[in-house]
Amino acid sequence: MDKNAIKKYAVWARKELISRVAQKAQQYGITETEMVDAGADSVNGKVLSAEEMQQRRALIVQINEKGYQQVMEEVAYTWFNRFSALRFMEVNGYLPSHVRVFTDENNAFKPQILAEALHLELDKLDKDKVYALKETEQTEELYKYLLIVQCNALNSILPGMFQTIADYTELLLPDNLLREGSVIEQMISQIPEDNWQDAVQIIGWLYQYYNSEKKDGVFAALKKNVKITKENIPAATQLFTPDWIVRYMVENSLGRLWVEGHPDTKTQLLPTPEEQAAYIAGSRDPEDTKWHYYLEEAQQEPQVQAQLSEISKQYADLTPEQIKVIDPCCGSGHILAYLFDVLMQIYENYGYTPRDAVASILQNNLYGLDIDDRAAQLAYFAVMMKAVRYDKRFLKRKDEDGEPDVPQPHVYAIEESNRIEKPDVEYFCNGKLELNDAMHTILTQLYDAKEYGSILTITPQDWDTLYARFDEVADESSFHRESIRKKLLPLVRVAQTLAQKYDAVVTNPPYMGSSGMGAKLAEYVKKNYPDSKSDLFAIFIEHGNQMVKPNGMNSMVTMQSWMFLSSFEKMRVNLLQTKTITNLMHMENMVMGIAFGTAVTVFRNGHINRYKGTYNHVKYEDIQNDIPKEFPIAENRFAQVSTDNFAKIPGSPVAYWVSQKVIDDFSNGKELKGFIVAKHGMTTGNVEFCLRQWYECDFEKIGFNFESEKQFLRSGKTWAPHHKGGAYRKWYGNNDYVVGYNTYFNEKMDSFPGHRHDNPDFYFKEGITWTDLTSGTLGARYSPTGFIFDVSGPTAFVKTGNLYRLLGFMCSKIAAYFMDIFNSTMHFLVGQMNQLPVIERTEDNEKIEFIVKNNVTLSKADWDSFETSWDFTRHPFIKAITKYPHQMDVGNIYLAECYDIWAGECEERFEKLKANEEELNRIFIDIYGLQDELTPEVEDKDVTVRKADLGRDVRSFISYAVGCMFGRYSPTYDGLAYAGGTWDDGKYNTYKPDADGIIPICDDEYFEDDMMGRFVEFVRVVYGDGSLEDNLRFIANALGGKGQPKEVIRNYFLNDFYADHCKIYQKRPIYWLFDSGKKNGFKCLIYLHRYQPDTIARIRTDYVHEQQARYRTAIEGLEKQVAAATSTSERVKLTKQLNKVQAQDNELHQYEEKVHALADQMIKIDLDDGVKHNYEIFKDVLAKIK
Repeated sequence: MDKNAIKKYAVWARKELISRVAQKAQQYGITETEMVDAGADSVNGKVLSAEEMQQRRALIVQINEKGYQQVMEEVAYTWFNRFSALRFMEVNGYLPSHVRVFTDENNAFKPQILAEALHLELDKLDKDKVYALKETEQTEELYKYLLIVQCNALNSILPGMFQTIADYTELLLPDNLLREGSVIEQMISQIPEDNWQDAVQIIGWLYQYYNSEKKDGVFAALKKNVKITKENIPAATQLFTPDWIVRYMVENSLGRLWVEGHPDTKTQLLPTPEEQAAYIAGSRDPEDTKWHYYLEEAQQEPQVQAQLSEISKQYADLTPEQIKVIDPCCGSGHILAYLFDVLMQIYENYGYTPRDAVASILQNNLYGLDIDDRAAQLAYFAVMMKAVRYDKRFLKRKDEDGEPDVPQPHVYAIEESNRIEKPDVEYFCNGKLELNDAMHTILTQLYDAKEYGSILTITPQDWDTLYARFDEVADESSFHRESIRKKLLPLVRVAQTLAQKYDAVVTNPPYMGSSGMGAKLAEYVKKNYPDSKSDLFAIFIEHGNQMVKPNGMNSMVTMQSWMFLSSFEKMRVNLLQTKTITNLMHMENMVMGIAFGTAVTVFRNGHINRYKGTYNHVKYEDIQNDIPKEFPIAENRFAQVSTDNFAKIPGSPVAYWVSQKVIDDFSNGKELKGFIVAKHGMTTGNVEFCLRQWYECDFEKIGFNFESEKQFLRSGKTWAPHHKGGAYRKWYGNNDYVVGYNTYFNEKMDSFPGHRHDNPDFYFKEGITWTDLTSGTLGARYSPTGFIFDVSGPTAFVKTGNLYRLLGFMCSKIAAYFMDIFNSTMHFLVGQMNQLPVIERTEDNEKIEFIVKNNVTLSKADWDSFETSWDFTRHPFIKAITKYPHQMDVGNIYLAECYDIWAGECEERFEKLKANEEELNRIFIDIYGLQDELTPEVEDKDVTVRKADLGRDVRSFISYAVGCMFGRYSPTYDGLAYAGGTWDDGKYNTYKPDADGIIPICDDEYFEDDMMGRFVEFVRVVYGDGSLEDNLRFIANALGGKGQPKEVIRNYFLNDFYADHCKIYQKRPIYWLFDSGKKNGFKCLIYLHRYQPDTIARIRTDYVHEQQARYRTAIEGLEKQVAAATSTSERVKLTKQLNKVQAQDNELHQYEEKVHALADQMIKIDLDDGVKHNYEIFKDVLAKIK
């Protein structure tokens, strides 16, 4: 199946159909902003027929109720579904007329229905109209007419998909359907014909992709705190379930119930070992119907087996027609379709003919609900096509009078009672108290039903009496009859479907956190599902268990978070105490094509003490060609265990894979919270206002190493070091941010919505911090005194024990292993950290402390080797000169040797830290006795200090050199020489920074002090004359460009330096690039901390004007050379140069006007406002930050 083609088409078709439908609405005087009167008999010069007037009025009513955009969306979606259904039916030969609607017999876009128009036998086809349209060659109108008649003809046998098109959807059927590029033509040409042979797959993927852009839009709005409305819940929560997972869900729920009561059928239903091996190896017989994802039950203890035997007796008496199964969130019907397949196997094993089995399944067994009308249409269609697959004459069934008599499935869209008319209800109830009470209850409970969907609890009623009354009304002559049939009857069907109990519930419910819920839904779940209210999927787990009969099965694929997170602990504990997990398949991120872990859980509605469920784990790497390469994968945490042990671990996580030794560690250890106080910090309420990267600020306003809040506030400093998490890193580092923390900032923070000033008593204290959200394992780091912290960088403070030993434990494989038990997400929460078991062995304490201190030292040395650390002193290539002078010939120093010294340091530091971590792991693994679970080895990728990297390190050397040019650094001074405050000439002994702090970057030697000239001078002064050319060549080779060394380095400054700078400084550059544009007419760099109100004026007068004069001179000279050229090749070369300079001159002329406008303003800036704010002021003359 070509999913890329399907996605491309479906995404495009949605936009195209909405646009075309809106165009049709406009033809009838209806747009989003205005509407011609509903009673009009002509619009835009066109006289309307009576039918058109009626349809137009109905359309206006719908728009007034739902809104213009929602109605356009619904109509487009309806036609998309109809086109998809017709295409599937024509490809598979299921159309009763056997005449193709879109193509000819060769699949060319030549609709057979047009060629056969005069010979068609379709119900209510007006042959005279066909003749008239044929004669006048109105082919497009004829095609639209035939399409509508075909849809209406299918209404008698497929009413759930092809409702009679006598409403506004007919009015809005798009024009020009036969043109090349139309929605129909693209459907034929883009999606291969053979892709239409499996209804479940093609319909499912079309539905998924059709909604994908809308889904993106809903989540983008959610980030802006726009809640998900009932109209958008389907798009926001739609997820097509892979086929093999659907099979696992159904086979281990409905399938298990059946074989428990009818064990003799196993040989027909389950594969032999040889058949299973062939299936997993890729040998797929289309006729193979064996249950390849059914997992045999574990060997149980005698008392457990006795309880299972009693349950088996209950199901031994079960006959196929007595089974009831439901998918309450059926989407496009994938699960319903496979439930149909399994039910067919059950029936056939029981001796039914396919014809009788199909009818019984639809009438007795299979139920489906969805909140989305169009999804329910698709699910209905998928089920009906399954029926056709098993009974080729299914759609041709007739009653005694020869009228269509096709059994219909119980697949419905959730209906609301909001627009039910009171007179209709009164007529229906006919004065009977029992009918009145029943209808009152149903109407009350289904009010706003689409807000809640299938989680509604409906009171059972006397359904037979209600349906008997519907039959009576159908035979009565009353203007209420149609309204009751169309509105009340669907409502009662939905109510019954929600109220009755099932043998199995199988679904992929919506995943939506409480933060995205609308007010009504949030209030409802808070009241009715207090233990599972955090997410809709958890609510469905709880409600699904309510929908099944005693000992029935509830099979759901959901997010895995319910298994671990504290927010689901009450629900989890209740499930473990009152239900039985028979199967659980735990899946890594992306196994289902989504970026979070999921789990299929099959619950039995009843608790069997000491029952051993069957658990297995699937990794993303195990999936090949969309299925697992073997099943189950024995080495992937495969286990058959009782849930009783889960309660022995804090929080009762569903940690099915852990050994008895791990459980003992939790029993014998002391919780980490006994040694530490772990805290969340502040939430500023406005990160952009309150936080800065430290290098944005005046360095002298940052207060380091303060031991208390009181001490800091007395200091008069503005900015305090701030923990905000950061990338995965252990031991030390991620010290990037400062937070405004004086009277002004604190008052502003208090005014921001969402601001929380949590745990200020712990600010500035020494502790252990970590990143709340990371894709790596737990990375704890030493936090010295002087830091504030926030929710992204929680921090632990030692109350008893040794900080370094606890840090060592938190950075060990043991802690990571235990955290994995609690933590299904990428969050490392304070509550989970508190639950880690600590076991100490006195004889190891001193060694652990020594190693951890060494690790902190090594990690700090690495962190401080880069200029983004506030403790950076000098570049490692500079340090190499002073650190190893005996290896160098002073005045003739080679950068290649400096790099080798640096690379040696990095390698030594890396290997030492790796060895230290492995030794710590050995100690802790031995203390905890987990030699069978863990090994001490550490992969290189998990060692969080950096090795040397020639390209990166040479670029950082260039960045350092630029810093020296501006006076930020000095090669003879440790640390920042100037980053605000008072300038000190005494710091610059050997290399003098640029006098005006403006350094042009040119593509030629236009200025003596341009960037290239100053860089060469820097290398010469620091490393000597004798090695200069070798050093420039070393730098150029590391940069990787072509040409002579100076040319390569100049091009780097012109084209790449600023992008590198913005990346290193996380889009908060401290060197600002004034840039005229793509022609490189003018570029210069300034240092933010040296900016003065007259800086731009000096750029204009001293550099821009001078450059313009040079261009004029160059242009005059080139024009003369072109005129004097004696050969064509020389003339072409000179002309090319001339054109380039002229283009640069023109670009610079326009740029000068922008610079002039800013220069005249003499703008002052405040470094406290941050780079983002200040950069915006000058954006018209600065390079874009990428």
